[in-house]
Amino acid sequence: MKGLLLNAKNHGFALKMIYMNDQGVITERFITVKDFNDKYIRGYCHFRKTFRTFKRSNILSIGLAKKQRMGA
Repeated sequence: MKGLLLNAKNHGFALKMIYMNDQGVITERFITVKDFNDKYIRGYCHFRKTFRTFKRSNILSIGLAKKQRMGA
């Protein structure tokens, strides 16, 4: 996952993510990664239209979005 996140951050690629929040609600998100570490990803969420912080442990699936370079 680190390579995918680094590539997305460096090149501005949007990612499609299936995410489960702490209450167990599952959503599909499209994000543009701004920063990340071992525990969290900080990025622009195109679903909520704001910057959000996501726990990496709550990510069920992540990959490149079909539509690339979404504007933040």
